[in-house]
Amino acid sequence: MFPKSNSNSAASKVWPLVSVVTPVYNGELYLTECIESVLKQSYSNWEYIIVNNCSTDSSLRIANGYASRDARIHVHTNPTLVDAISNHNIGVRLISVESKYCKIVSADDWITSDCLSKMVDLAEEFSGIGVLGSYQSSGTKIEWKGLAPDVRVISGREVCRLSLLKNLNVFGTPTSSLYRCDLIRKRDAFFPHLLPHADTSACYEYLQKHDYGFVHAVLSTERVHDAQWSSKVKALAMGTLAWLDVLLKYGPVYLTKEELELQRIETLKGYYRFLGGCVLKMRGRDFWAFQTSRFKELGYRMSWGKVIKCALSEMVEEMHRPKVALGKLSAVWREKCDGLRGACRRDL
Repeated sequence: MFPKSNSNSAASKVWPLVSVVTPVYNGELYLTECIESVLKQSYSNWEYIIVNNCSTDSSLRIANGYASRDARIHVHTNPTLVDAISNHNIGVRLISVESKYCKIVSADDWITSDCLSKMVDLAEEFSGIGVLGSYQSSGTKIEWKGLAPDVRVISGREVCRLSLLKNLNVFGTPTSSLYRCDLIRKRDAFFPHLLPHADTSACYEYLQKHDYGFVHAVLSTERVHDAQWSSKVKALAMGTLAWLDVLLKYGPVYLTKEELELQRIETLKGYYRFLGGCVLKMRGRDFWAFQTSRFKELGYRMSWGKVIKCALSEMVEEMHRPKVALGKLSAVWREKCDGLRGACRRDL
């Protein structure tokens, strides 16, 4: 059942304060565009907190330059360098006590001019919403299209169940999301751990008792580049075990015992099939070291027999599709050669 809409009319509504937060570390290449996107918002009742994580480039100078011209912009510099998730937690702890909503904008991303107005409008219409999402442009793709276009608000428990049972792709990134500040103030660390999927875990954490809202519009752009944190996440395939981590921690909250066990078994089968494919792709030492150690942290011991069995199964399957197999092999060698050329350039 959907929550009831608030009865306040738009004419009499006093629009709430939104705290926009940008954590930044050496983001001089893209920070200006990020800040400018916030300044161009059609929604005017906001404050902007830029958290400089001991940058060694001109990020602090850029941030201070904007702060000197706009009193709504505040710059905080950490006394010591911290990890990325800790920097996010520091940022959201700096929001004003008057703020009702928090909007994170990553330093290499930007938001559309109507981002705040559309997200706050939906949040104000349905008072039970704790977290909101939206579509996000990422390279040539539009991300987070999991919900049907007519679903603007859904029970938090239901959307988490759908995510765990149906692999619903909806929770997005901090830049594509909006958070109710009451949730942020509940704990010292809003993002519950220091791993890259901390933002996803936060959704599962706080949607147990709140609804999820979604604006079916592209309201932000994720800049895709080699230096971004997600590039390292992709290189090590951290997301494969992040999903298992989420399932093990939040499955008992949202699923029955039977549902959880079935999902756990299927997830492990899929994980070993993935690793078998990675053998054929000749993934490097760092990849295998991460997968082995992280798998152990989750309570499992790597079965190399299963890995090899899945690799052989993949090889047999590819033998029945020689053209496809040859294309994949060529792509792997191109990737290896590109990496070698890059290493040679760095050594020169």
